[in-house]
Amino acid sequence: MPRPLTVAVVAGAAFLTRRAMRRRIQASPLWPMPALEEPISGRPRSRALRLLVASREEVADGVVQLRLEGRDLPRWEPGAHLDLVLPSGLVRQYSLCGDPSDTSSYTVATRLVADGRGGSREVHDQIAEGMELEVRGPRNRFPLVDAESYVFVAGGIGITPILSMVRSLPDGARWRLLYCGRSRESMPFLKELEALEQVTVAVGAPELGALDVPEGAAVYCCGPEGLMAAVEERFPQVHLERFTPRATAPGAAFELELRRSGRTLTVPADSSVLAAVRKELPDTLYSCEQGFCGTCQQRVLEGEVDHRDELLTDAERADSMLICVSRARSERIVLDM
Repeated sequence: MPRPLTVAVVAGAAFLTRRAMRRRIQASPLWPMPALEEPISGRPRSRALRLLVASREEVADGVVQLRLEGRDLPRWEPGAHLDLVLPSGLVRQYSLCGDPSDTSSYTVATRLVADGRGGSREVHDQIAEGMELEVRGPRNRFPLVDAESYVFVAGGIGITPILSMVRSLPDGARWRLLYCGRSRESMPFLKELEALEQVTVAVGAPELGALDVPEGAAVYCCGPEGLMAAVEERFPQVHLERFTPRATAPGAAFELELRRSGRTLTVPADSSVLAAVRKELPDTLYSCEQGFCGTCQQRVLEGEVDHRDELLTDAERADSMLICVSRARSERIVLDM
């Protein structure tokens, strides 16, 4: 006869196993087919911080600078940016333009875009000194590489990531900056930069033909899409920073299977995957709708993806996509949703 203690241990183990399986089935009705890792939808890509808005200052016409204070903040390198979670829940990305060695505060600046999608309007109208904001990051997809010399081109608010780069260059470094804007009043940090002999200021369309780029120089550009396109055409090796997606063709319609939900639908040529999915799963999380914040990242189980985001690494693109902007290259794609 089995000993009472042995029977109790076996019974207890069986009970715990049944409870774990029941919870697993409740979490995924299709379990164990497929037996997949936990979905990554809606998960922040980095630890969130709560920071105090210590100061709010208008540094040019239509440009507001925020200084966000905290303690022992993660360090960052020139070119990095923060995700700001706005009071409405929108997530927007802003380049850091303060001192990378300062671990007690972050500084960002944003221009009001009157006909934009609401993020800049919310910053200008609703963010005030004394508020707390949630931020994520910093992250850097625009790092400053080692080079013999540097040529920077900035347009308007595109000066923010360039400013941190210029400030970080060691004494004796060879560099030039072409800083352009619609008017002097609209150009933030103009007084500081204009005092430097390496800086050329242009009001209106810049003359790129006069830009001297020595052999071996690293070229960096941030600003309006038209400016970046012109610089990229003249200097294909340029490093670019975009906060709006590159214009691409809409693509063809394709079939989309949501494996966990057991649903199959068609994504029209004029619709995003996100829009199609939210008709079936209205609680699907998203924010920026431009392929920058990562909120809508989903695991890809089958199919070839036309990646159009500005965020994922090559390794992440191997098995996931941002459904707000990316589409399918194949006729069918399967998501872990």
